[in-house]
Amino acid sequence: MRVDDWHWLRDRDDPAVIAYLEAENGYAEAMTAASAALRERLYEQIKARVQEDDLSAPARDGGWWYWSRTAEGSQYRIHCRLADPQRALDASTALAAAAAGAGDVILDENALAQGHEFLHLGLVCLSHDQRLLAYGVDHDGSERYALRFRDLISGTDLPDAVDDVSYTAAWAADGETVFYTRQDAAMRPHEVWRHRLGIAADEDELVFHEPDERFFVSVGLTRSRRFVLIAIESKQTSEVRFVPASDPTVEPVAIAPRRQGIEYQADHAILPGGDAWLVRGNGPAPDGSPCPNFTVDLISVDGGARRTLVAHRDDATVTDIEAFAGHAVVHERGQGLGRIRIIDLHSGEQHVVSQPEPVYATGGGINAEFDAELFRFTYTSLVSPPSTVDYALGTHRRTVVKIQPVLGGYDPSRYRSQRLWATAPDGTLVPISLVARSDVALDGGAPCLLYGYGAYELAIDPTFSAARLNLLERGFVFAIAHVRGGGEMGRAWYEQGRLEHKRNTFTDFIACAEHLITAGWTSPERLVIRGGSAGGLLMGAVSNMRPDLWTAVVAEVPFVDVLTTMSDQTLPLTVTEWEEWGDPVHDAAAYETIRSYSPYDNVAPRAYPSMYVTAGLNDPRVGFWEPAKWVAKLRVTRADDTPALLLKTELGAGHQGPSGRYEAWRDEARVQAFLLGAVGIEN
Repeated sequence: MRVDDWHWLRDRDDPAVIAYLEAENGYAEAMTAASAALRERLYEQIKARVQEDDLSAPARDGGWWYWSRTAEGSQYRIHCRLADPQRALDASTALAAAAAGAGDVILDENALAQGHEFLHLGLVCLSHDQRLLAYGVDHDGSERYALRFRDLISGTDLPDAVDDVSYTAAWAADGETVFYTRQDAAMRPHEVWRHRLGIAADEDELVFHEPDERFFVSVGLTRSRRFVLIAIESKQTSEVRFVPASDPTVEPVAIAPRRQGIEYQADHAILPGGDAWLVRGNGPAPDGSPCPNFTVDLISVDGGARRTLVAHRDDATVTDIEAFAGHAVVHERGQGLGRIRIIDLHSGEQHVVSQPEPVYATGGGINAEFDAELFRFTYTSLVSPPSTVDYALGTHRRTVVKIQPVLGGYDPSRYRSQRLWATAPDGTLVPISLVARSDVALDGGAPCLLYGYGAYELAIDPTFSAARLNLLERGFVFAIAHVRGGGEMGRAWYEQGRLEHKRNTFTDFIACAEHLITAGWTSPERLVIRGGSAGGLLMGAVSNMRPDLWTAVVAEVPFVDVLTTMSDQTLPLTVTEWEEWGDPVHDAAAYETIRSYSPYDNVAPRAYPSMYVTAGLNDPRVGFWEPAKWVAKLRVTRADDTPALLLKTELGAGHQGPSGRYEAWRDEARVQAFLLGAVGIEN
């Protein structure tokens, strides 16, 4: 029988719970008061590196260029567009025009935030004729959005209002019909609805309902704008249904029937022989062999002809696909690095886009046009600020449109970035991405921040951070442990870090820490670790297993009460998470596995490192009570009360913390001050 002395902290409606969280906030503030000046200095240094008046690279969509900008002193982004009906501008001239103040404001997030402590813009969706904009706002971090519609010609909002919607939406071709999704009580998007402008929201029509609690539903539009797609996905199984955008009242039709364990996604391609689906899937190959790392195929819309573009490979996994008029763009991952593969849909020729550094990260750009000749993506590394790149699909020419400015004289040549490999207890090689000042000596004396996540097949890529320069300039080494459970090394990498194999995530992280110490990059008294959400679970688990290996821990909105949450089907997202963590309600083996590592259940009377823990009162993903209960249990159980144990709860936000950029910088400065103090750096 499990006894939970802090179960009472779950009740957010109990004034005593709010008083408790406020008292913890007060304690954290009092315990860090001596670092107030350092926090302010760190904040000002972050701010000084950012060009506060900045803009994104404009992206073309037909006769318009779209971008967003920031203004000095404003917390949120301002969305703009510039008419170019004759297509006279290219990306560089559009950027220059935007920088000179040309164009019109279509949505100002700062105006949406007035009178509110929190703002998150959940979706921004243009009608086909680009006359109307659907957008969703969240004012408390609960991730439930109010859907509104703006006439971009007049600049005013329509009277239509649809409340309590989820993240995704798609316009039909008529410019009057919008598909959107709703969540159930467990925060699971489970329904697709159809709204017609001018009709009351309570008369909206239900298009699709998914009763299986394992599945999430989303809605979107193919790049060709010919089809509205409804994606139905669990952790292991998926199905896609389509509706012609020209006839939004048609019943959705499945591209392929749902089969347990089979995942696929689709985009629409137009070939000389007719319409086809570009499909990424892990279904068996024609010869019956398994394809866990996914293939890419062209399948005629009528279900007839099928052509394989990318066959299954053991050394690389396909992570995403994008269809264009004459090309397909395939995103894949091998040896822990993302790659972009370009395929000519007519000739079949294909190549991988080369990148300038050995350790890097690429990301998707805004590619609204189906018949585009350029493919836009973002490029960054641990030393290279993000850049926007236009890649010519035909000539393979690479053009850097914009590089994110870093003020204050940042010189990337002062830093070195590299890939290391640690050896896990079972012999598996685990990649580590690392950046440090070039003059850092390998004598164990450098402070080091090791970051980890390791869940949901999500890859933590080696990306640049201007805020991180605060630590690097003070001699810190920053490293990412690409542990199993993430998506860095293919589907097998994920499978080896979930369910009954979850312990590999923790032992991989420990192996990475030990490798950094053995190689002379740092020492236990100079090593600090950080992770959030599922990465916070990682922080809790490894702190129970090897609290001697580091001197401080930052656990942000940590998922630490795993057994209780996975046993409570009334909580948001629990049933959908069983395929990730296991079902302790119906599976005794899963119960024992989760209990063996759940951080809250394994707190013991031992010495723990200093800890900085965060929570969000409105967090729908990790209940605020999980970090609160964990800290409470640590306080009365640990054998050594000398290290700091701090809990900071955002009382007006959710999973992502403060929403405004200045508040986010202050939040980061607070964390950095804690880390610097833990290794004895006071300025």
